[in-house]
Amino acid sequence: MDKVPVILNPSAHSEKGKEAAAEIRALSSRIELIETGDIDEVKDIARDIARRGGRALAAAGGDGTINAVISSLAGSETALGIFPTGTMNLFARELELPRKSLQACWKVIEEGNIRKVDLFGFDDGIFVQVAGVGLDARIIEETTWERKKKFGELGYFMTALSVTGKEAPRVRVFPEGHEPLEGAFVLIGNGALYGPAFRFFRNASNDDGLLEILVFDSHSRFALMRYLLGFTMGRLEKVKGVTYVQAPSLRVESEIEVPVEVDGELAGHTPVEFFALKEKLNVFAPAGKECC
Repeated sequence: MDKVPVILNPSAHSEKGKEAAAEIRALSSRIELIETGDIDEVKDIARDIARRGGRALAAAGGDGTINAVISSLAGSETALGIFPTGTMNLFARELELPRKSLQACWKVIEEGNIRKVDLFGFDDGIFVQVAGVGLDARIIEETTWERKKKFGELGYFMTALSVTGKEAPRVRVFPEGHEPLEGAFVLIGNGALYGPAFRFFRNASNDDGLLEILVFDSHSRFALMRYLLGFTMGRLEKVKGVTYVQAPSLRVESEIEVPVEVDGELAGHTPVEFFALKEKLNVFAPAGKECC
């Protein structure tokens, strides 16, 4: 294998980031670590490597960094390797990557097993794992960087306690091939995992060209408890106030702007449209495991 460029999360200017950089450099002499300045630079570097026909490119960071790299690799033959050093790392979990060992992640890249994964577009971006309109996007919007740094995943839960129960604008959902729907918030999955690695979208397969769409009628605390109970019993799709459909595309509108998140990062506001892309993503993943 030739040298493998590894883009380090541009926000990792902390001690944790420095430790990750040192650990990644020590993994192999074939690693070329590239520490970047911002997300735009991440995209430019990844795009240049793909344009030059690079066989492999790895990214170290969370879902936001991975998403930035993916947006530049879509449709290319360059395969993506992942070092999950972020907070949630949902896509890495979906692929069943060894999240607690960077050495084991490097071994996955060295072994060279590649999967092709569906990609979906929205406005001028791309997502690979999950998107949300309404509640979860609001939680991400209101969770400060300081809170994430101090509490990690718990920081999102703390914000959720203050956000839930507040009145929410209604959203209208137009899934391709289905009747229009209406609710308080929407969750959209390409993969099965959501949040802190819950297998939320039980029927998801990230190579079938379809999105799993869950429309929730309310985000009152009582309703959320009902949804949670339904989830733990394995019947969320059948809970009162939840509508479930599969579709290759959908549009979400609202009279008042509602935040949108993709792969754990804020991505704008309604109206928004999600649609399947012809391009696939080549990604290094453990051999012999079902990722979706």
